[in-house]
Amino acid sequence: METNQAAVRNKPKSKLMALLEVLGVSTKLGLTSFGGPIAHLGYFHDEYIRRRKWMDERSYADLVALCQFLPGPASSQVGIGIGVIRAGLLGGLIAWLGFTLPSVIALVLFAFLLQGFDIGGAGWIHGLKIVAVAIVAHAILGMGQKLTPDRNRATIAIIAASVTLLWQTAFSQVLLIVVAGLIGLWMYRNTAIPEAPNLPVPVSRGFAVFCLVIFFGLLIALPLLRQFWAAGWLPLFDSFYRAGSLVFGGGHVVLPLLEREVVPTGWVSSEDFLAGYGAAQAVPGPLFTFAGYLGAMANGISGAVIATAAIFLPAFLLIIGALPFWNSLRKSPKVQGALIGINAAVVGILLAALYNPLWTTAILSPIDFALAAILFLMLVFWKLPPWVVVVAGAAGGTIMGFF
Repeated sequence: METNQAAVRNKPKSKLMALLEVLGVSTKLGLTSFGGPIAHLGYFHDEYIRRRKWMDERSYADLVALCQFLPGPASSQVGIGIGVIRAGLLGGLIAWLGFTLPSVIALVLFAFLLQGFDIGGAGWIHGLKIVAVAIVAHAILGMGQKLTPDRNRATIAIIAASVTLLWQTAFSQVLLIVVAGLIGLWMYRNTAIPEAPNLPVPVSRGFAVFCLVIFFGLLIALPLLRQFWAAGWLPLFDSFYRAGSLVFGGGHVVLPLLEREVVPTGWVSSEDFLAGYGAAQAVPGPLFTFAGYLGAMANGISGAVIATAAIFLPAFLLIIGALPFWNSLRKSPKVQGALIGINAAVVGILLAALYNPLWTTAILSPIDFALAAILFLMLVFWKLPPWVVVVAGAAGGTIMGFF
């Protein structure tokens, strides 16, 4: 097991003290971290690195690079990694709980509000659907500028969007990601990789391999078991585990994966799905907590617990499993080339989601388009916080309901 020199800075007097520190700081972040994964990384840097110096700048940058490379919620994985380095594996779990539970609780309460008061057709709910259109369009704009800056990557993105819209199956997006990775490997295999310092990690390679075996084992075994045991908690766990395992490029990309898992099965209606996605923009913490809302809509409290645990479990297994090997992998041009292709395909998949289900369900009239354009303006040019845009969208939908 390697020693992390950065982790000894401001070392607590006991393991319990370390865990309490991690719980306190992560809970503060879970209550105040608005603005999406990029903003979360800024909050993390301010709290963990600048104020408390739990890691040095270089190690934090390496940890962020690793989590951007892995599928799953990048900001949550960074928080888990910092918790592991600070207080061991239990520290990683505590860091995740503190950062995640506040928004899970808020979204589960919202799910019960929708069910208990039958407000699915209210004007403000339609406004939340329009908010989702504006926010995903904003995400595509930012991701497209960064991940598809040239003709080749833009072509991969458009082809991925077209295939996603025309071939909507449970396996189409997985196949697209694999093919895009192979194309990127071929096209960008000779791309120069800048020198990067090693990231010291407190995880043995043996335990890391064990976590990776569990990750791939569940990814393969759960769909097979589901064929023989289609009742109870297993189908829900399988759907959310696969969604958490296959999301590259940030939280917004989980939208089409989850939509294809919960809407066709009848667990959640299309209207409730989009209303919850809009509400998820108004709470702090990771966007993956949207799974808690969907699980609650499908099967109450137990569904919320199963869905939340299942969608975040891959993040745990991957970050712990990859940390000891990242130093060598991130210096490989082939790995970086595959990642370039995958990221371009992710932009295309999200572009397809912008059309279906978002646009086709939310933009039903010229006034809907006008509200979406105003919300997009507020996000991109006025640079207002997402929660402000959510409130504006809900208010706009309420006003539109009177006409």
